[in-house]
Amino acid sequence: MIDSKPISRFAVPKLADLPADIRSAIEAVQEKAGFVPNIFLALAHRPDEFRAFFAYHDALMEREGGLSKAEREMIVVATSAANQCQYCVIAHGAILRIRAKNPLLADQVAANWRKADITPRQKAMLDYAMKVSQAAWGISEADHEVLRGHGFSDDDIWDIGSISAFFGLSNRLVNMGSIRTNDEFYLMGRLPKG
Repeated sequence: MIDSKPISRFAVPKLADLPADIRSAIEAVQEKAGFVPNIFLALAHRPDEFRAFFAYHDALMEREGGLSKAEREMIVVATSAANQCQYCVIAHGAILRIRAKNPLLADQVAANWRKADITPRQKAMLDYAMKVSQAAWGISEADHEVLRGHGFSDDDIWDIGSISAFFGLSNRLVNMGSIRTNDEFYLMGRLPKG
C-alpha cells in the first residue's frame, strides 16, 4: 500500500528544480535502490545543508575501519530507537538487515539491543553509543577502557561516538520535519531473494 501523505511538513522541491550535483546524487541513489528515499527530497530544499549532511553521513558510514558496515547500522538503529525516530529506525533497519544478512537483527536491536543476538563486543559498542546519544556529559576514560578491552581502537571509539552524535542530529531533523518513511523500506531484507 503506497501512502499519499506528504513526506515532510516543509517544502519538498521537484527533482528537476534541484542543482545539478544534488539531482545527480539523488538519481544515483534512485538507480541503486529503485526509489528515492524521502530524506533526500526533504533535505534538498536547503542545498548547502543537503551537501554537508550527506558528505558527513558518507564519511562516517562508508569509511573503512574497525567497525563493519552492519555494526555502523546497528548504532544508527539503536540510538534512533532511543530518540524515537521512526524514519531512521525503519530505513536503517532495512539497511542493517541487508548488511548483516539477518532478517531478525534490526527488529531485535530496535526493540531492545541488550537482548539482541549480538556479540558482547557489539553490546559494549551499543552501550557506548547510547551513552553518547543520551548522556554524553557522563563519558569518562573508564568507558573508553571498556571498549579497548573489547578490541576497539581509538579510531573505532571515535567512529562509534561520531555516528551516534550525527544520527542524534538526523533524528531531530527528521522528527522536526515529520519526514515519512518510504513504504519500500519496510520489507527490504526480510526475505531471501528468490
